[in-house]
Amino acid sequence: MPTLFEKICQGDIPATIVYQDDHCVCFRDIAPQAPTHLLLVPRKAIPRIAEATQDDEKLLGHMLLQVQHIASEQGLLENGFRLVINNGRDGGEAVPHLHIHILGGRPLTWPPG
Repeated sequence: MPTLFEKICQGDIPATIVYQDDHCVCFRDIAPQAPTHLLLVPRKAIPRIAEATQDDEKLLGHMLLQVQHIASEQGLLENGFRLVINNGRDGGEAVPHLHIHILGGRPLTWPPG
């Protein structure tokens, strides 16, 4: 059964998409934790970072490099932003599909939650 994020990538569930290419899709989080809160997801269904394989190295590198482009387009480069990847229940994972949270638009505190 496809995950929520697979359905968004396939266009079956609407989302506010800010970037997409052949490998990944970036859209606005429906419950934002910062003025800018985006989710960057691979089109390939990888349940979580702990289940990525060596075969996913190029895809994961591609996604991280797209963050710079997305952050620039969203006006986040000057003041900064945070990337978060949750893994497993204790890590705060809510959807079993690897995704990178891109958060910015306000000062972010440390440690997070």
